[in-house]
Amino acid sequence: MMDKHDIDSLAARLAALVPEGLARAQQDVQANMRDVLAQGLRRLDLVTREEFDVQAQVLAQTRAKLETLERTVGELEAVIAAHDA
Repeated sequence: MMDKHDIDSLAARLAALVPEGLARAQQDVQANMRDVLAQGLRRLDLVTREEFDVQAQVLAQTRAKLETLERTVGELEAVIAAHDA
């Protein structure tokens, strides 16, 4: 997720596109861009890389357990089918 430094950097780069003769306007644009970017990012419901990695690990563990359970069920179904035959 973007932190305050990233947002400030992006706002500064966007403000740099304003002509130099409008220095005051450039400062206002930078401040407004920073606020708009921060508000937009807050609305995106983003997660940190650490949170994503933790959830990916949980998913991998869950997937492994599911595969084990599917094998066990398959083996039990084979035993039941052999017993019924």
